[in-house]
Amino acid sequence: MWVNQAACANFAASRLTAFFEYVAEIQPLRGWRYNPTLSTDIDAYVSPLFDVVSVKQREALYRNPLNSIHLSVPRGEAPAAEALRLLREWEASGVLRQDELPGIYAYYQYFRLPGSAREFCRKGFMCHIRAYDWSEEVVLRHENTLPAAVNDRAELLACTQFQSSATHGLYRDDEFELERYLDEAMTTPLLETDEDYQGARDVLAVIQDAAVIRRFQQVLAQRQVILADGHHRYEGSLAYRQARTLAANGTATGHEPWNYHLMYLTNSAADDLRILPTHRLLLELPGELDETEFLRRLEPYFTIRAIEDVTDLPEIIAGKPWAFGLYLDEQAYKIRLRPEVHSQLDWDTTEAVKNLDLTVLHYFVLEKVLGLVGPDVQRAWPGVAYVRNFSECLQRVDRGEARAALIVNEVTMAEVESVCHSGAVMPPKSTFFYPKTIGGFLFSSIADEEAGNSLLEFFQH
Repeated sequence: MWVNQAACANFAASRLTAFFEYVAEIQPLRGWRYNPTLSTDIDAYVSPLFDVVSVKQREALYRNPLNSIHLSVPRGEAPAAEALRLLREWEASGVLRQDELPGIYAYYQYFRLPGSAREFCRKGFMCHIRAYDWSEEVVLRHENTLPAAVNDRAELLACTQFQSSATHGLYRDDEFELERYLDEAMTTPLLETDEDYQGARDVLAVIQDAAVIRRFQQVLAQRQVILADGHHRYEGSLAYRQARTLAANGTATGHEPWNYHLMYLTNSAADDLRILPTHRLLLELPGELDETEFLRRLEPYFTIRAIEDVTDLPEIIAGKPWAFGLYLDEQAYKIRLRPEVHSQLDWDTTEAVKNLDLTVLHYFVLEKVLGLVGPDVQRAWPGVAYVRNFSECLQRVDRGEARAALIVNEVTMAEVESVCHSGAVMPPKSTFFYPKTIGGFLFSSIADEEAGNSLLEFFQH
């Protein structure tokens, strides 16, 4: 094993410089997939991402000895070692097989949203991307990570050198040049789910035409990539790359397999890219604060209007900057920041972040009203829960499981891009890109044995 948890904290000291400014280098890969017999029932083997799978889902998936969760969220006293043992067993027995030719894998997700008859289709592709350090400003982040979760992902990757799910990255191409190649590939799909755990239908195809792959590389070479989902897995890959670079002691070429990371890339200009809101549930109110005093403390900062029907809150605040729904003590309110007080927001961050609804909420409600001073204190406070389902928020307040619900609008793609390009990060749980990618649809190896393949090397020159 090349890395352990204690060493991870020191990895960030190592930096590699991008070959060119803002060049996103992508590479095709020889993907690993479930064998053709198992693939006919692929729904039985895919799994949610490690950080969104619920305990109930997890236990159900573990009961299938061949489900991909055994590689992505392994169990046992030494989970990473157990994942490696199982991976070798699956390779030897033919549960997983590697494609003979390298390719870029088209990945479409068909889904619907509540209250809408439209079927969306998020189009994208999976490939290897160089694991760029944040300082290189090629891959941009919009949220902070938790060191323990990064270390966990780094240790698993170091042990298995295998990636069971792609992170989600965004590039912008207003011309939609690559979509025609993806549509063509989708006429002959490799895999298709009936319906995954979130209700989406997932379809996988492959592009192995060298000229087309080159064009994908050329388009991405002119782009920055915004990391939408998978910050912990990406940083795990980055930590592993840095460890291997240090261990190579100056002999690394930069093209070793461990330089790369499995990513699902989608076009941020597409209308089918959806970001859902994540509401804030106040499980408690600090100190002796009661509902009446809470409302009184809000008044210097917000206009407050009682709403007769709580189910109208999302529609009432929709599209209105710095507007929120509040539900407490069986009463609904629309609250909206008084514009003249916004200048009081004095956190050390960029204007792009200060203008976000969620920054306003965290500063004026959590800090000014509840007394939780600063983002670090707020992140550590156990009195807030992040809930995506509007009805669940109301029910938990009515059942007495929470004191209040704060209903928010979704973050826009333009806001995500603005924040990322400003070099700052958003408040925690700002974005929920929907649907999530699934694990087990396509696996990627970055083992040393992947080096020396002349077909792959063709794309590195």
